[in-house]
Amino acid sequence: MAVSEPTLEVEHGLFAAGVPSVIGMDEVGRGAIAGPVAVGAAVVAPACGPFPEGLRDSKLLSERARTRLEPLAREWVLYGAVGLASPAEVDELGITACLGLAGRRALLELHAVGADVTGSTVLLDGNSDWLSRALQRPLTITTRVKADRDCASVAAASVLAKVHRDRLMIELHEALPEYGWEGNKGYGSAHHLSALSEHGLTLHHRSSWLPAYT
Repeated sequence: MAVSEPTLEVEHGLFAAGVPSVIGMDEVGRGAIAGPVAVGAAVVAPACGPFPEGLRDSKLLSERARTRLEPLAREWVLYGAVGLASPAEVDELGITACLGLAGRRALLELHAVGADVTGSTVLLDGNSDWLSRALQRPLTITTRVKADRDCASVAAASVLAKVHRDRLMIELHEALPEYGWEGNKGYGSAHHLSALSEHGLTLHHRSSWLPAYT
């Protein structure tokens, strides 16, 4: 089956309407039971030119391909950032609120390095605006189903977030290897669940999601 390739059609439509830059955003780690949720943000403008060959939604790429593409994506975009919300925050606030929190942190990081956040249009994957409630000032936000598959800016954001979060989980694996995070990246694999039964929860688990292990 052919793999759908992203384009810049949506982004160029916004540029043609007078938008100076687009911030593609996507989340990773939403369904994990351990580790943070991450939101990637990738700023693109007409001057960015063609995106790296092979760029895809991170879910459509192997770990090796994502690792190869991540620096190319960072070089292509004007600015890139990843925001995180911790497992404790997920337990306290809920996952949807934490998507917004992580997204706001990514936008603050973009602003700190010089991106024109307020002048941009934010392009979110999906049909739900999980970002606006977390913002102190409103931004222009548009949602698009399968934007991570179809829009190169969102695909780049997905790769940035996935590689960043995977590296964090690999670092945590070194301290707590019994949970297998190097391989499962905090998702509920059979090995991970077996380790929970044997060793219990850590501070890196979303305990509110795992009442059977508390």
